[in-house]
Amino acid sequence: MDFDLSEEHQLIQQTARRVAREVVAPRAAEVDAKGEYPEDYFQAFKAADLLGITLPVEVGGSNAGTLALTLAIEEVAKYDCSAGLMLLLSSLSTHTVKFFGTDDQKSSYIGPVARGEKKAAFCLTEPDAGSDVANLQTRARRDGDDYVITGQKCYISGGPNADQVVVFAKTDPTDPSSLSAFLVDTSLDGFEVTSIDRKMGVRGIPTGVLTFDEVRVPAANIVGGNEGLGMRAPLATLNSLRPVVGARAVGLAEGALHYALEFARERKSFGGPLINLQAIQMKFAEMAIDIEAARTLVYQGSWMIDNGRFGPEHGHMLSVAKAYATEMGNRVASEALQVLGGQGYMMDHPLERHYRDARQLMIVEGTSEIQRLIISRALTNRTLNYA
Repeated sequence: MDFDLSEEHQLIQQTARRVAREVVAPRAAEVDAKGEYPEDYFQAFKAADLLGITLPVEVGGSNAGTLALTLAIEEVAKYDCSAGLMLLLSSLSTHTVKFFGTDDQKSSYIGPVARGEKKAAFCLTEPDAGSDVANLQTRARRDGDDYVITGQKCYISGGPNADQVVVFAKTDPTDPSSLSAFLVDTSLDGFEVTSIDRKMGVRGIPTGVLTFDEVRVPAANIVGGNEGLGMRAPLATLNSLRPVVGARAVGLAEGALHYALEFARERKSFGGPLINLQAIQMKFAEMAIDIEAARTLVYQGSWMIDNGRFGPEHGHMLSVAKAYATEMGNRVASEALQVLGGQGYMMDHPLERHYRDARQLMIVEGTSEIQRLIISRALTNRTLNYA
């Protein structure tokens, strides 16, 4: 078992660290306060070749793998969780096509995302179907050489400024197995960003409601060329990135701990630096233990995905990584804020932002409750067996 990073992984980590410190860190507070999409982040990631980390070389990606993406996200999320989400979206919005699309679709849809020429989004969640994917109501009706898509998607990260989206719809509204994925250019008639959400955190990446009102797309835009990918398409996409959501939490926690530790070294209390108090030292020790455990699970999950282990029989371990890491991020953000006391609650320090941002992570790409359901099923059917 080798825990050392390869030279390629180290290079990507160092590149992401440089961009994080030079571009993300100076702007993180302003991006949060204004709630505006940080185009400068995007352009910096594009210039550093960080947008196509998991995407095929043939279409402009680097195909460096999931662990490489995890390392990059960990670095940028130390300063801004929105930056971590921006990198994750380049994979979330394309993996359905990467796994199930035709060569032409990979070239025309994934290529521009990998090269930073277009932004994309993954459209799954609906007003009445979040975790219950089988209950999606968006409909795709065949009409000659086209499909006509009607429905509404909500809480779509990056949706309001996407140039293209992959949208899940049923060709038979009564049959979950008819679920298919379609490639939609957002300039088409009938597509509309109906509203943009007012969010608690992660304000740099907008989420919103996307409406498809009789949007007509060519039949060639159905992913894979045939109807009925079924549940395997969204589940494979989500499974392939669950540990990566955990990487956002690991980076956020590292950034929060570091900031609180530097504060504790300087702040005087009871006759000396705050860090000299044993109660404070114990807090930092617990935070470090939590971070190291979560990072190991996240790296292991990323390694599993890079080795093709993200099918239903492996999903429980990816859920373990996602659930533990995201909940860890919330614990560490809370404890780091507590170290600063009243100052931590103020917007003069980044910890109140980390605290708000962390809360999103236990919800997106499968709630903590859904992850536990997956894990408990694996225990029940003995896929996860400790005998």
